[in-house]
Amino acid sequence: MGSKYQQSLWGCLPLWALLLEVALILIFLLFTSYDTSSKDQKDLLGTFRVIQDVILMAALGLGFLNTSLRRHCWSSVAFNLFLLALGVQFTVLLDGFLKQLSLKKIVINLSSVQMATMSATSVLISAGTVLGKVNLVQLVLMMLIELTAFSTTRIVGKKLLNMDNHISMMYIHVFAAYFGLTASYCLPKPPKEMKQETQMATSPSLFAMLGTLFLWIFWPSFNSSLLDLLSERKKAVFNTYYALAVSAVTAILVSALVHSRGKINMIHIHNAVLAGGVAVGPACYLIPSPWLAMLLGLMAGLISILEAKYLSVCFQMLNIHDTYGVHYTFGLPGLLGGIIYVVLMAHQVMWTDISMVRYQVLTNLGALSFSVIMGMVFGLLTGFILSFKIWKPPYVANYFNGRPFWTSPYLAAGY
Repeated sequence: MGSKYQQSLWGCLPLWALLLEVALILIFLLFTSYDTSSKDQKDLLGTFRVIQDVILMAALGLGFLNTSLRRHCWSSVAFNLFLLALGVQFTVLLDGFLKQLSLKKIVINLSSVQMATMSATSVLISAGTVLGKVNLVQLVLMMLIELTAFSTTRIVGKKLLNMDNHISMMYIHVFAAYFGLTASYCLPKPPKEMKQETQMATSPSLFAMLGTLFLWIFWPSFNSSLLDLLSERKKAVFNTYYALAVSAVTAILVSALVHSRGKINMIHIHNAVLAGGVAVGPACYLIPSPWLAMLLGLMAGLISILEAKYLSVCFQMLNIHDTYGVHYTFGLPGLLGGIIYVVLMAHQVMWTDISMVRYQVLTNLGALSFSVIMGMVFGLLTGFILSFKIWKPPYVANYFNGRPFWTSPYLAAGY
């Protein structure tokens, strides 16, 4: 079984990926050019710093966050980098063509790379639900479908539902979470007796905590990067930090509280300390006072831990396997953040034009619902396609085992 698993990767991935990379190079050659305007040069330093922060979050943060499985840690980091590198190239072109709806040359600037990098993180989030149960060929196919769906969701939301760049990007968490969960629903489930394969080893668990720390540090930059006004960016940075701080404290304390012997669960710490950053994202520039951001971080931390501890049985009843707890890291906190944004926007409009409150609420709820529905629909479609035997998926017995991918299988085991 192991040899066939390796052969499927050897036979499909290099050819598919090489053809895709050559196609991307040719499209860049024929349809792209760099922006040489002076405005772009003036914004070079500030935008480049934001891009660096986002890349650190995506490559190191999300890469190491998904390394806690003892036999899959090498594959999680490497596949994450592969998807990010390929996804940014694809999204730069996709966003350009979707915006102009023609085959005219796309002008690439730093903002294009920034948006593409942020959009590509949607795949890295969704991959957390299926890692260990799919091969790299399936992940590449998933990346192409998801990035197309997410870019389309953002463009349609901006044109029909008046979503700005910030809000359309902050809904990335709910889109990616429910995309991944519905895709996972269509894949064969690991048997309950595979406990050894899903155990954490000390070193991989420590590296997963390193990923958490990178995300925790750079999350304020992610939440504030698409805001235009300096005052809004300042509020976003402050509120994101306060929400993250409180969710981190809450996650550690509540994790010990819900344990029968008062012990802290490291899996909770890997994920739930980030819930505040996810929840505060959409409304980070609207919150006028630190205590509101802190309250939101407290709620996000509580919801995340309680869902991980008590509500995960619902996913088992629905036959959904979430490898790295994406739902309680990104899904539920993202929904909480979307609802808070709707409330704060309605409150803001109420003081200027009370007759517009109902319209504002319906529009914002529609934007949030649209992102969730698009994620679920395209996730279900993707999961259905990934379940085809043509992709030669790994056997269930080889789930969560990264050894067949590497030339040093014993080192790749993560002991």
